[in-house]
Amino acid sequence: MENSLSVISNWVTQIWVQIIIVLVITLIASRIRHVIIKGVERKLSATEQIWSTSIVEALRQPAALLIWIAGVSFSLDLVRTEYQTPIFDSVPTLRIIAVIATLTWFLMKLGRFYERNYIENKVAENPSYDRTTVVFVGKILRASAVVLGALVAMQSLGLSIAGIVAFGGVGGIAIGFAARELVANYFGAIMLFLDKPFQVGDTITSPEREIEGTVLEIGWRQTIIQRYDTRTLYVPNAAFATISVRNHTRQINRRIYEYVGIRYNDSAQLEAIVSDIKSMVEKHPEIDQSNSIMVNFDRFAASSLDIFIYCFTRTTVWAEYHAVKQDVLVKAMDIITSHGAEIAFPTTTVNLPTETPLREITNQGD
Repeated sequence: MENSLSVISNWVTQIWVQIIIVLVITLIASRIRHVIIKGVERKLSATEQIWSTSIVEALRQPAALLIWIAGVSFSLDLVRTEYQTPIFDSVPTLRIIAVIATLTWFLMKLGRFYERNYIENKVAENPSYDRTTVVFVGKILRASAVVLGALVAMQSLGLSIAGIVAFGGVGGIAIGFAARELVANYFGAIMLFLDKPFQVGDTITSPEREIEGTVLEIGWRQTIIQRYDTRTLYVPNAAFATISVRNHTRQINRRIYEYVGIRYNDSAQLEAIVSDIKSMVEKHPEIDQSNSIMVNFDRFAASSLDIFIYCFTRTTVWAEYHAVKQDVLVKAMDIITSHGAEIAFPTTTVNLPTETPLREITNQGD
Protein backbone atom coordinates (compact mmCIF):
# COMPACT_ATOMS: atom_id res chain seq x y z
CA MET A 1 0.00 0.00 0.00
CA GLU A 2 2.78 2.39 0.95
CA ASN A 3 4.62 1.56 -2.27
CA SER A 4 1.51 2.39 -4.32
CA LEU A 5 1.07 5.73 -2.58
CA SER A 6 4.74 6.47 -3.08
CA VAL A 7 4.46 5.73 -6.80
CA ILE A 8 1.39 7.93 -7.12
CA SER A 9 3.08 10.70 -5.14
CA ASN A 10 6.16 10.57 -7.34
CA TRP A 11 4.00 10.47 -10.45
CA VAL A 12 1.92 13.48 -9.40
CA THR A 13 4.99 15.52 -8.57
CA GLN A 14 6.25 15.21 -12.12
CA ILE A 15 5.90 18.54 -13.87
CA TRP A 16 4.28 17.29 -17.06
CA VAL A 17 1.62 15.44 -15.09
CA GLN A 18 0.82 18.60 -13.15
CA ILE A 19 0.48 20.54 -16.38
CA ILE A 20 -1.88 17.93 -17.82
CA ILE A 21 -4.00 18.03 -14.65
CA VAL A 22 -4.20 21.84 -14.80
CA LEU A 23 -5.19 21.81 -18.48
CA VAL A 24 -7.83 19.12 -17.88
CA ILE A 25 -9.30 21.16 -15.03
CA THR A 26 -9.25 24.21 -17.31
CA LEU A 27 -11.08 22.29 -20.04
CA ILE A 28 -13.71 21.08 -17.56
CA ALA A 29 -14.17 24.61 -16.18
CA SER A 30 -14.59 25.95 -19.72
CA ARG A 31 -17.21 23.31 -20.44
CA ILE A 32 -19.08 24.10 -17.22
CA ARG A 33 -18.99 27.78 -18.21
CA HIS A 34 -20.59 26.89 -21.55
CA VAL A 35 -23.40 24.91 -19.91
CA ILE A 36 -24.12 27.63 -17.32
CA ILE A 37 -24.25 30.44 -19.88
CA LYS A 38 -26.49 28.41 -22.20
CA GLY A 39 -28.91 27.75 -19.33
CA VAL A 40 -29.00 31.40 -18.32
CA GLU A 41 -29.56 32.47 -21.94
CA ARG A 42 -32.55 30.13 -22.25
CA LYS A 43 -34.14 31.62 -19.14
CA LEU A 44 -33.49 35.20 -20.23
CA SER A 45 -34.80 34.61 -23.77
CA ALA A 46 -38.37 34.61 -22.42
CA THR A 47 -37.88 37.97 -20.70
CA GLU A 48 -37.17 41.54 -21.85
CA GLN A 49 -34.26 42.17 -19.49
CA ILE A 50 -32.01 44.01 -21.93
CA TRP A 51 -29.16 44.61 -19.50
CA SER A 52 -28.96 41.02 -18.17
CA THR A 53 -29.26 39.53 -21.64
CA SER A 54 -26.49 41.77 -22.94
CA ILE A 55 -24.14 40.84 -20.08
CA VAL A 56 -24.62 37.11 -20.66
CA GLU A 57 -24.17 37.42 -24.42
CA ALA A 58 -21.04 39.53 -24.02
CA LEU A 59 -19.59 37.22 -21.35
CA ARG A 60 -19.71 34.05 -23.48
CA GLN A 61 -16.32 34.28 -25.23
CA PRO A 62 -14.37 36.51 -22.77
CA ALA A 63 -15.24 34.14 -19.90
CA ALA A 64 -13.82 31.18 -21.82
CA LEU A 65 -10.70 33.17 -22.64
CA LEU A 66 -10.21 34.17 -18.98
CA ILE A 67 -10.43 30.53 -17.91
CA TRP A 68 -7.80 29.49 -20.45
CA ILE A 69 -5.57 32.45 -19.54
CA ALA A 70 -5.66 31.29 -15.92
CA GLY A 71 -4.98 27.65 -16.84
CA VAL A 72 -2.18 28.29 -19.32
CA SER A 73 -0.46 30.94 -17.18
CA PHE A 74 -0.59 28.65 -14.12
CA SER A 75 0.98 25.87 -16.20
CA LEU A 76 3.74 28.25 -17.27
CA ASP A 77 4.25 29.22 -13.61
CA LEU A 78 4.80 25.54 -12.81
CA VAL A 79 7.43 25.31 -15.53
CA ARG A 80 9.09 28.53 -14.32
CA THR A 81 9.22 27.26 -10.73
CA GLU A 82 10.55 23.87 -11.77
CA TYR A 83 13.28 24.92 -14.18
CA GLN A 84 13.95 28.54 -13.12
CA THR A 85 14.01 29.58 -16.78
CA PRO A 86 14.38 33.38 -17.23
CA ILE A 87 12.23 33.34 -20.33
CA PHE A 88 9.17 32.62 -18.16
CA ASP A 89 9.80 35.51 -15.74
CA SER A 90 7.45 37.73 -17.75
CA VAL A 91 4.50 35.35 -17.33
CA PRO A 92 2.87 37.34 -14.45
CA THR A 93 3.04 40.58 -16.44
CA LEU A 94 1.70 38.92 -19.57
CA ARG A 95 -1.11 37.41 -17.51
CA ILE A 96 -2.14 40.83 -16.22
CA ILE A 97 -2.08 42.35 -19.72
CA ALA A 98 -4.08 39.42 -21.10
CA VAL A 99 -6.68 39.82 -18.36
CA ILE A 100 -6.92 43.58 -19.01
CA ALA A 101 -7.28 42.99 -22.76
CA THR A 102 -9.99 40.39 -22.15
CA LEU A 103 -11.92 42.67 -19.81
CA THR A 104 -11.66 45.48 -22.39
CA TRP A 105 -12.96 43.07 -25.02
CA PHE A 106 -15.84 42.17 -22.70
CA LEU A 107 -16.76 45.84 -22.19
CA MET A 108 -16.70 46.48 -25.94
CA LYS A 109 -18.92 43.45 -26.61
CA LEU A 110 -21.22 44.50 -23.77
CA GLY A 111 -21.67 47.93 -25.34
CA ARG A 112 -22.32 46.44 -28.77
CA PHE A 113 -24.83 43.84 -27.54
CA TYR A 114 -26.62 46.34 -25.31
CA GLU A 115 -26.83 48.78 -28.23
CA ARG A 116 -28.28 46.07 -30.50
CA ASN A 117 -30.76 44.71 -27.94
CA TYR A 118 -31.88 48.19 -26.87
CA ILE A 119 -32.48 49.28 -30.46
CA GLU A 120 -34.37 46.07 -31.32
CA ASN A 121 -36.56 46.48 -28.25
CA LYS A 122 -37.32 50.16 -28.91
CA VAL A 123 -37.90 49.68 -32.64
CA ALA A 124 -40.36 46.87 -31.84
CA GLU A 125 -42.29 49.33 -29.67
CA ASN A 126 -41.91 52.31 -32.00
CA PRO A 127 -40.73 51.75 -35.62
CA SER A 128 -39.80 55.45 -35.96
CA TYR A 129 -37.46 55.32 -32.95
CA ASP A 130 -34.25 57.36 -33.36
CA ARG A 131 -31.44 54.82 -33.19
CA THR A 132 -28.69 57.29 -34.13
CA THR A 133 -28.21 58.56 -30.56
CA VAL A 134 -27.95 55.03 -29.17
CA VAL A 135 -25.35 54.12 -31.81
CA PHE A 136 -23.37 57.27 -31.00
CA VAL A 137 -23.36 56.58 -27.25
CA GLY A 138 -22.35 52.98 -27.92
CA LYS A 139 -19.37 54.10 -30.01
CA ILE A 140 -18.30 56.57 -27.32
CA LEU A 141 -18.45 53.87 -24.63
CA ARG A 142 -16.47 51.38 -26.73
CA ALA A 143 -13.82 53.99 -27.49
CA SER A 144 -13.64 54.86 -23.78
CA ALA A 145 -13.20 51.18 -22.89
CA VAL A 146 -10.27 50.89 -25.31
CA VAL A 147 -8.58 54.04 -23.95
CA LEU A 148 -9.12 52.96 -20.33
CA GLY A 149 -7.81 49.46 -21.03
CA ALA A 150 -4.73 50.87 -22.76
CA LEU A 151 -3.99 53.21 -19.84
CA VAL A 152 -4.36 50.43 -17.26
CA ALA A 153 -2.14 48.13 -19.33
CA MET A 154 0.57 50.80 -19.61
CA GLN A 155 0.33 51.42 -15.87
CA SER A 156 0.80 47.68 -15.30
CA LEU A 157 3.94 47.79 -17.44
CA GLY A 158 5.36 50.50 -15.19
CA LEU A 159 4.94 53.35 -17.63
CA SER A 160 4.17 56.84 -16.30
CA ILE A 161 0.63 57.85 -17.20
CA ALA A 162 1.40 61.53 -16.57
CA GLY A 163 4.29 61.42 -19.03
CA ILE A 164 2.16 59.67 -21.62
CA VAL A 165 -0.62 62.23 -21.24
CA ALA A 166 1.87 65.11 -21.57
CA PHE A 167 3.43 63.53 -24.64
CA GLY A 168 -0.03 62.92 -26.03
CA GLY A 169 -0.87 66.62 -25.66
CA VAL A 170 2.16 67.71 -27.68
CA GLY A 171 1.79 64.86 -30.13
CA GLY A 172 -1.91 65.59 -30.50
CA ILE A 173 -1.14 69.09 -31.77
CA ALA A 174 1.27 67.72 -34.36
CA ILE A 175 -1.15 65.02 -35.43
CA GLY A 176 -3.94 67.60 -35.62
CA PHE A 177 -1.97 69.68 -38.13
CA ALA A 178 -0.91 66.64 -40.12
CA ALA A 179 -4.40 65.13 -40.30
CA ARG A 180 -6.70 68.14 -40.39
CA GLU A 181 -9.24 66.50 -42.67
CA LEU A 182 -9.39 63.34 -40.57
CA VAL A 183 -9.93 65.38 -37.40
CA ALA A 184 -12.56 67.48 -39.18
CA ASN A 185 -14.40 64.29 -40.12
CA TYR A 186 -14.44 63.14 -36.49
CA PHE A 187 -15.82 66.48 -35.32
CA GLY A 188 -18.30 66.33 -38.19
CA ALA A 189 -19.51 62.97 -36.90
CA ILE A 190 -19.99 64.42 -33.42
CA MET A 191 -22.02 67.30 -34.86
CA LEU A 192 -24.18 64.87 -36.85
CA PHE A 193 -24.88 62.85 -33.71
CA LEU A 194 -25.66 65.94 -31.62
CA ASP A 195 -27.64 68.01 -34.15
CA LYS A 196 -29.25 64.97 -35.84
CA PRO A 197 -30.13 66.54 -39.21
CA PHE A 198 -30.74 62.97 -40.34
CA GLN A 199 -30.48 59.45 -38.99
CA VAL A 200 -29.99 55.95 -40.35
CA GLY A 201 -32.84 55.08 -42.71
CA ASP A 202 -33.65 58.69 -43.71
CA THR A 203 -33.82 59.76 -47.35
CA ILE A 204 -31.75 62.90 -47.93
CA THR A 205 -30.58 65.12 -50.79
CA SER A 206 -28.23 68.08 -51.07
CA PRO A 207 -28.58 70.77 -53.76
CA GLU A 208 -24.90 71.76 -53.48
CA ARG A 209 -23.49 68.30 -54.14
CA GLU A 210 -24.70 65.17 -55.90
CA ILE A 211 -25.94 63.58 -52.68
CA GLU A 212 -29.23 61.72 -52.78
CA GLY A 213 -30.41 58.45 -51.33
CA THR A 214 -30.99 56.56 -48.09
CA VAL A 215 -28.59 56.82 -45.14
CA LEU A 216 -27.14 53.38 -44.37
CA GLU A 217 -24.57 54.24 -41.70
CA ILE A 218 -23.14 57.25 -39.88
CA GLY A 219 -19.54 56.42 -39.00
CA TRP A 220 -16.74 58.33 -37.31
CA ARG A 221 -15.07 59.29 -40.59
CA GLN A 222 -17.78 59.06 -43.24
CA THR A 223 -21.48 58.60 -43.84
CA ILE A 224 -22.60 55.81 -46.17
CA ILE A 225 -25.57 56.55 -48.46
CA GLN A 226 -27.28 54.26 -50.94
CA ARG A 227 -28.27 56.25 -54.01
CA TYR A 228 -31.54 55.74 -55.87
CA ASP A 229 -29.61 53.92 -58.61
CA THR A 230 -28.42 51.44 -55.89
CA ARG A 231 -24.83 52.72 -56.03
CA THR A 232 -23.17 53.32 -52.67
CA LEU A 233 -21.95 56.82 -51.86
CA TYR A 234 -19.33 57.55 -49.17
CA VAL A 235 -19.47 61.15 -47.94
CA PRO A 236 -16.84 62.57 -45.51
CA ASN A 237 -18.59 63.86 -42.39
CA ALA A 238 -16.81 67.22 -42.64
CA ALA A 239 -18.71 67.92 -45.87
CA PHE A 240 -22.01 68.24 -44.01
CA ALA A 241 -20.71 71.31 -42.16
CA THR A 242 -20.64 73.35 -45.39
CA ILE A 243 -23.70 72.13 -47.30
CA SER A 244 -27.46 72.19 -46.79
CA VAL A 245 -29.27 68.88 -46.51
CA ARG A 246 -32.90 68.17 -47.30
CA ASN A 247 -34.41 65.39 -45.19
CA HIS A 248 -37.34 64.01 -47.18
CA THR A 249 -38.23 61.43 -44.53
CA ARG A 250 -39.23 64.15 -42.05
CA GLN A 251 -41.49 66.03 -44.42
CA ILE A 252 -45.23 65.75 -43.80
CA ASN A 253 -46.42 65.90 -47.43
CA ARG A 254 -45.08 65.95 -50.97
CA ARG A 255 -46.03 68.77 -53.30
CA ILE A 256 -47.58 68.54 -56.76
CA TYR A 257 -46.58 71.64 -58.76
CA GLU A 258 -47.61 71.26 -62.41
CA TYR A 259 -48.89 73.16 -65.44
CA VAL A 260 -51.40 71.80 -67.95
CA GLY A 261 -51.90 73.82 -71.15
CA ILE A 262 -54.91 73.87 -73.49
CA ARG A 263 -55.13 75.36 -76.99
CA TYR A 264 -56.05 79.00 -77.58
CA ASN A 265 -58.90 77.68 -79.73
CA ASP A 266 -60.44 76.18 -76.55
CA SER A 267 -60.55 79.44 -74.60
CA ALA A 268 -64.36 79.28 -74.38
CA GLN A 269 -64.15 76.11 -72.28
CA LEU A 270 -61.32 77.40 -70.04
CA GLU A 271 -63.37 78.40 -66.99
CA ALA A 272 -65.38 75.16 -66.96
CA ILE A 273 -62.21 73.07 -67.30
CA VAL A 274 -60.51 74.91 -64.42
CA SER A 275 -63.59 74.49 -62.23
CA ASP A 276 -63.85 70.74 -62.89
CA ILE A 277 -60.14 70.10 -62.33
CA LYS A 278 -60.27 72.00 -59.02
CA SER A 279 -63.32 70.00 -57.94
CA MET A 280 -61.52 66.77 -58.83
CA VAL A 281 -58.43 67.72 -56.80
CA GLU A 282 -60.51 68.77 -53.78
CA LYS A 283 -62.32 65.42 -53.78
CA HIS A 284 -59.25 63.26 -54.43
CA PRO A 285 -58.74 60.85 -51.48
CA GLU A 286 -54.93 60.99 -51.69
CA ILE A 287 -54.70 64.80 -51.64
CA ASP A 288 -54.29 66.48 -48.24
CA GLN A 289 -57.26 68.86 -47.99
CA SER A 290 -55.80 70.65 -44.95
CA ASN A 291 -53.04 72.16 -47.10
CA SER A 292 -53.26 74.74 -49.86
CA ILE A 293 -55.03 73.67 -53.05
CA MET A 294 -54.81 75.95 -56.07
CA VAL A 295 -56.13 75.30 -59.56
CA ASN A 296 -56.19 78.47 -61.68
CA PHE A 297 -55.59 79.80 -65.15
CA ASP A 298 -52.10 81.17 -64.70
CA ARG A 299 -50.61 82.58 -67.90
CA PHE A 300 -50.71 83.06 -71.63
CA ALA A 301 -47.92 80.85 -72.92
CA ALA A 302 -46.49 80.82 -76.44
CA SER A 303 -48.75 78.01 -77.63
CA SER A 304 -51.16 77.37 -74.76
CA LEU A 305 -53.37 78.68 -72.02
CA ASP A 306 -51.65 77.29 -68.92
CA ILE A 307 -53.63 75.95 -65.95
CA PHE A 308 -51.69 75.83 -62.68
CA ILE A 309 -52.22 72.79 -60.37
CA TYR A 310 -50.83 73.09 -56.84
CA CYS A 311 -51.59 70.62 -54.02
CA PHE A 312 -50.00 68.20 -51.54
CA THR A 313 -50.23 64.42 -51.34
CA ARG A 314 -50.91 62.63 -48.08
CA THR A 315 -48.06 60.18 -48.65
CA THR A 316 -44.37 61.05 -48.52
CA VAL A 317 -43.20 57.76 -50.03
CA TRP A 318 -41.49 58.52 -53.35
CA ALA A 319 -43.14 55.77 -55.41
CA GLU A 320 -46.62 56.37 -53.94
CA TYR A 321 -46.27 60.11 -54.55
CA HIS A 322 -45.62 59.58 -58.25
CA ALA A 323 -48.62 57.24 -58.49
CA VAL A 324 -50.89 59.93 -56.97
CA LYS A 325 -49.39 62.61 -59.20
CA GLN A 326 -50.01 60.48 -62.28
CA ASP A 327 -53.62 59.88 -61.26
CA VAL A 328 -54.24 63.63 -60.81
CA LEU A 329 -52.71 64.51 -64.19
CA VAL A 330 -54.54 61.73 -66.06
CA LYS A 331 -57.87 62.83 -64.56
CA ALA A 332 -57.09 66.44 -65.53
CA MET A 333 -56.44 65.26 -69.09
CA ASP A 334 -59.76 63.36 -69.11
CA ILE A 335 -61.60 66.49 -67.94
CA ILE A 336 -60.05 68.54 -70.75
CA THR A 337 -61.06 65.92 -73.30
CA SER A 338 -64.60 65.69 -71.90
CA HIS A 339 -65.10 69.40 -72.65
CA GLY A 340 -64.12 68.89 -76.28
CA ALA A 341 -60.81 70.65 -75.76
CA GLU A 342 -57.29 69.41 -76.37
CA ILE A 343 -53.98 69.66 -74.57
CA ALA A 344 -51.73 72.11 -76.36
CA PHE A 345 -48.36 71.35 -77.84
CA PRO A 346 -45.78 73.75 -79.32
CA THR A 347 -47.14 75.20 -82.56
CA THR A 348 -46.29 78.05 -84.91
CA THR A 349 -48.97 80.14 -86.64
CA VAL A 350 -48.02 81.80 -89.92
CA ASN A 351 -50.17 84.77 -91.02
CA LEU A 352 -49.99 85.27 -94.82
CA PRO A 353 -51.09 88.57 -96.43
CA THR A 354 -54.12 88.53 -98.76
CA GLU A 355 -53.45 87.85 -102.43
CA THR A 356 -52.61 90.88 -104.56
CA PRO A 357 -54.48 90.85 -107.88
CA LEU A 358 -52.27 90.27 -110.89
CA ARG A 359 -53.74 93.38 -112.57
CA GLU A 360 -52.46 95.60 -109.73
CA ILE A 361 -49.00 94.09 -110.05
CA THR A 362 -49.06 94.76 -113.80
CA ASN A 363 -50.20 98.35 -113.31
CA GLN A 364 -47.46 98.87 -110.75
CA GLY A 365 -44.98 97.56 -113.30
CA ASP A 366 -46.16 100.08 -115.88
